Amino acid sequence: MENGNKRLAVLVGCNYPNTPHELNGCINDVLAMRDVLVKWFGFDHSHIELLTDAPGSLVMPTGANIKKALDQMLKKAEPGDVLFFQYSGHGTRIPSAKPGHPFRQDEAIVPCDFNLITDVDFRQLVNCLPKGASFTILSDSCHSGGLIDKEKEQIGPSSVTSDGTLQQSCSPKTIPFESILQHLTSQTNINTSDIGTHLLELFGADASHKFHLHPNELDLSESLKTDEGILLSGCQANETSADMNPMMTGGKAYGAFSNAVQMVLKDHLGSLSNKEVVLLARKSLEAGGFAQHPCLYCSDENADAPFLWQPQGSDL
Repeated sequence: MENGNKRLAVLVGCNYPNTPHELNGCINDVLAMRDVLVKWFGFDHSHIELLTDAPGSLVMPTGANIKKALDQMLKKAEPGDVLFFQYSGHGTRIPSAKPGHPFRQDEAIVPCDFNLITDVDFRQLVNCLPKGASFTILSDSCHSGGLIDKEKEQIGPSSVTSDGTLQQSCSPKTIPFESILQHLTSQTNINTSDIGTHLLELFGADASHKFHLHPNELDLSESLKTDEGILLSGCQANETSADMNPMMTGGKAYGAFSNAVQMVLKDHLGSLSNKEVVLLARKSLEAGGFAQHPCLYCSDENADAPFLWQPQGSDL
């Protein structure tokens, strides 16, 4: 792939203030990443859209608003462009509706209004990418491994991992399925455990594509052609990602994975491959005593490609 002509980014941070699920560092994560993108990766401020649930935010990171921002970014994309999406916030797992997967769970992120964005939505976004453009997703959320449906695992659960002890000064970025179901049920007053019924009732056309499709349509192709989707996840699908408490970190709240990636980029001169970024972030988190293991999902070619196709001659 040639170096991109345009560099476009959507950055989403959800702290869920004044709720039982409040986090501390997610907005800090995306503000810090915006600086990294501009300073070292050739992004222009005007090509970076920031969505947070900070007090007074003009555009809240609802499911509909996040998908709208991503759709608009995809529509602007041309061959050779570099697209980037960072999400820092809660993740969850939902029962799979796919035939033959009665006990399997699928991954989703949890926008501030609980209108879940699922692995199927990210797969459809990747499928809309113009040929020759790349789309990198960095998800600092729980259960984020596999967040692009059917993307090839490069570093994941099959990789060798070592045991770590989760630090006590952090909160897991996860909302259990049961809590999400309870929250949605309180709004719809519909007595069913089918989460799709609640989401379609509340959000209609803005609900995830996963719930608009018949289950048989979700598994049409197990082996897709090589694509330009690249997922760097904060943890494996069965793990949680840590949100660091400011009281225990000298006043700075942050997501452990986002912070590790930013430290890796700052500590290594020259370009790093996607695989190197994830492996170095794993080492950093392991050294810090975290039990989460970042993953990489992409094609073989993109595993060795420079992270965000860093412009030649750009030193971090």
